[in-house]
Amino acid sequence: MGFYSNFIIPYGIDIVMSGSPLSEYRQKLLENVSGEILEIGFGTGLNLAYYPDSVTKITTIDPNPGMQKLARSRIAASNIEVDFQILNGESLPMADASFDSVVCTWTLCSIARVEQAIAEVHRLLKPKGQFFFIEHGLSKDIQIQVWQNRLTPIQKVIADGCHLNRNIKHIIEQKFSNVAIEQFYAPKLPKVIGYMYQGIATK
Repeated sequence: MGFYSNFIIPYGIDIVMSGSPLSEYRQKLLENVSGEILEIGFGTGLNLAYYPDSVTKITTIDPNPGMQKLARSRIAASNIEVDFQILNGESLPMADASFDSVVCTWTLCSIARVEQAIAEVHRLLKPKGQFFFIEHGLSKDIQIQVWQNRLTPIQKVIADGCHLNRNIKHIIEQKFSNVAIEQFYAPKLPKVIGYMYQGIATK
């Protein structure tokens, strides 16, 4: 990773993703997470404050070492023990059926081989384990889709691989047959980037 990815992107993401509306979505998503937990795309640790009090340890991965530097203060301030590993979600060293819950927030948009990452999530979950996710992606509205497709090549450059036009529901349902999902526009965000997919997929 170059200077931009390591030193600019982490600060930019931390600022953009720490706003109040997104915090509410984090809290709602994480309120029922339990057991052995893996978080994919830990970033700067913005989810830490929203895990239930019952959570005492999580394993986290992120491919960008620059994120880890910013996450340290949040990890130090948290009661949760964090095993932070610099890894790519497409290929993970953990054994099959290692986790009760896998968490992913606004990360699937930027994983190059996203289908492989979902296959890894499925592999790592225990039977009946749950994948908790919230992502932005392809709108249901054709006119918005047109702009998402036009702007994605630019978005990938300025936002370190982020796609505006991924159909998150379709991607997850390729591996999971039991998916409960809500799709909606986030208030106060431009529709081209604010179409959300929030849900739980069960193995």
